[in-house]
Amino acid sequence: QVQLVESGGGLVQAGGSLRLSCAASGSTVSINGMGWYRQAPGKQRELVAFLTNGGSTNYADSVKGRFTISRDNAKNTVYLQMNSLKPEDTAVYYCKAGSRYGVDSWGQGTQVTVSS
Repeated sequence: QVQLVESGGGLVQAGGSLRLSCAASGSTVSINGMGWYRQAPGKQRELVAFLTNGGSTNYADSVKGRFTISRDNAKNTVYLQMNSLKPEDTAVYYCKAGSRYGVDSWGQGTQVTVSS
């Protein structure tokens, strides 16, 4: 089983930046990729960015060119650098660890609020 602890959320003005971190512990050898999803009030959870163990990335169209996902394998930590933030980026951001055995793990979520 994998445990995920997120940090770095907060309140920022439009145009500002934040960096989210997600540290994994436990059965980290089962992880085949890590990424970020978000859920705004009244909306479904959606993919923001994902990074596989092989280095492939997948970004939502709405964040391409503004957000960058990276990973420190030695620390089992994934980061999401968010620049040029917009009010529509406001959401709870969740870290996800994909499992090669089919049981993914989720963090508790961190709130990101972008004021206009």
